[in-house]
Amino acid sequence: MRDDDHRPESARAELSARTGFAGNWLSRDGEHRTDASLADALAHPAARLFLTSGEKWLLRTDAPSPVPLFSRAEAEALGAELAGCVLLGTDRAGEPHLAARLADGFAPADGMALIDLRSIAMQGLLDPDSEGQLGQAEHLLGWHARNRFCARCGAETHPEAAGYRRRCLACGDVVFPRTDPVTIMLVHDGEGRCVLGRQPRFPERFWSCLAGFVEAGETVEDAVRRETLEEAGLAVSRVDYLASQPWPFPGSLMIGCMALATPSPIVFDATELEECRWFGRDEVRAMLAGTHPEGLSVPQRFAIAHHLIKAFADG
Repeated sequence: MRDDDHRPESARAELSARTGFAGNWLSRDGEHRTDASLADALAHPAARLFLTSGEKWLLRTDAPSPVPLFSRAEAEALGAELAGCVLLGTDRAGEPHLAARLADGFAPADGMALIDLRSIAMQGLLDPDSEGQLGQAEHLLGWHARNRFCARCGAETHPEAAGYRRRCLACGDVVFPRTDPVTIMLVHDGEGRCVLGRQPRFPERFWSCLAGFVEAGETVEDAVRRETLEEAGLAVSRVDYLASQPWPFPGSLMIGCMALATPSPIVFDATELEECRWFGRDEVRAMLAGTHPEGLSVPQRFAIAHHLIKAFADG
């Protein structure tokens, strides 16, 4: 953790705090924003902006470590669309941090690079605070791009509260940024075995936890049971919450659980999964350590799946 992490010690120790995109320490203050909040933030002499183009984020790479924030003058010189930017919040010094779009065909100059957020996280290019703020920025800008028109009447919507909601200009309907809950579960038999699966899009020899969206009118526990039954044909009894992770692809909250299942043969859904099977604890430990004899691997530390798998491996 960074020395300037101002969260209580108990919060720093939470498993959720160790996942990618979770280290966002801005004060968001969404309840007190006014029509003037965005203009006031942009007028602040210390305002800093994250800039995106074509689903990638601009980093200054001519420093000892990548720099993701730009001043307002730098952002304007790069052609940022400040009228549609979003106020993420203020840092401990009261300096506003915002996010704005560049032109889709933006070409970075020498000393700069456009990098997608997943690669930024996997490579550990930024400190946890900046990485978490970028996750918030990607979530919010993506939500705005997908909600330009009213779902009730079809008229245009307009951003308010410095990007924290949108209002329909015709019928007045107000919508707020959406977060989709997803259960991700380490299914185990209570006897030293767990279930891991492979989706067709996964890299070769890469395995991970089962996961699925929470459906309407469903508890987290029942979502875990339903998804496990649908994907692996296993009946789950006890479900325990372990941790969560904001997942801005495009805007989910991963809810990590441990799920106790009946130790029976797996019958997996071949439309969702390429493979799914039981793994022993020693085999999982080898996958985590990168020493599996067949070269099998699991997600890296930035993903909540890694921490669920590690919790099982640690017993």
